Parts: sequence; structure tokens; C-alpha cells
Amino acid sequence: MKLTKTQGDFLLKLARNTLTAHLSGTTHKKPATYDKILDEERGVFVTLNTLTGDLRGCIGYPEPTKPLIDAVMDCAVHSATQDPRFPKVTKQELSNLKFEITVLTPPELMEVKHSAQYTHEITIGKDGLIVEQGTNKGLLLPQVAWDWEWNEKQFLEHTCKKACLPKDAYLDLKKTKIYKFQGQIFKE
Repeated sequence: MKLTKTQGDFLLKLARNTLTAHLSGTTHKKPATYDKILDEERGVFVTLNTLTGDLRGCIGYPEPTKPLIDAVMDCAVHSATQDPRFPKVTKQELSNLKFEITVLTPPELMEVKHSAQYTHEITIGKDGLIVEQGTNKGLLLPQVAWDWEWNEKQFLEHTCKKACLPKDAYLDLKKTKIYKFQGQIFKE
């Protein structure tokens, strides 16, 4: 079920307030009143970007494992403090960051008879991808392929690389699983 702009704005404010409290050494408590749709278990990612558009952190839950409101609060802190690609966000940086929240649909396994069919099953700008082979797993959100102007094949290759696999790992139908999902994006 899609969220409204009001619900998305609520989640953005919640993410910012949660991180602000964390960086101030306190804990932001879940609001006493909110739309109960936010109690549904949903996958979600919180992305932090600088005012110039550079990525500063992105962490999320690909699977719907906890209530959306709780997942957003967790991911707001984790994206600022646990993304291994970046140093921890400081309190001084907070005013120079913009929050983006992507609420996910459950991932669906793509079943094809030939690897060439994958490119016909992916819609750039709509679908996100998860590539899984053994213990290796990589995820790219729907907006990544759009932002980088990748075609479907490039999107598959970059998702394989994100999983620390060869870029053509998606060709191995026996070992590699490809999932797609959609995301509803809210930005400050």
C-alpha cells in the first residue's frame, strides 16, 4: 500500500529528529500518536545526501522485518553511524544533510529461463535489484540506475559488483538469484 505525502513527510521529520537526538547524546522516542499504517512491517532505506548531492550514508532493511516507523528510526541512526563507506556523521554536519526515505515493496524472485530475459523484466527508475549468490548479497535502490543513467544490463552488472561478485554473475542461473522490488521515495 502506498503512503501519502503527509505520511512520507512525517517519516522524514521523524528520521531527522531521531538522528538529531542521537547526535546530541539522547534518544528520540517514538511519537505517541501517528498513522497506524506506519506499524506495518515494510522494508525501508534511509539515505543521507549532502546539500551538493553527494552520498553521505545509506542503510536499510531490504525485507519487511519490523514496523516501518521503528525501521525508519533505526535506519536514520545507522545510515549516519554504520555505513562502512563513510566516517560517522557529526552533529555539525546535520544542517548540511538532506534525508531521503525509500519504502520498499517485498522483494520478488525473478524467474527466467534464459539470463537474457532479465533485461526485459526490469524497468529502470521503477525497479530496484537484489543479487544473491551463496553468502554474497548486493542491493541497489530503484533510483540508483536512474541517477546514473544505466541501462538494464548495466544495472544488473553494478548490482552484481555491489554483491562482491563478478559483473556477469547474473548469467549463472543455477547459482545466482535476482530479486526485484519497487520503492516509494520521499525527499526533504
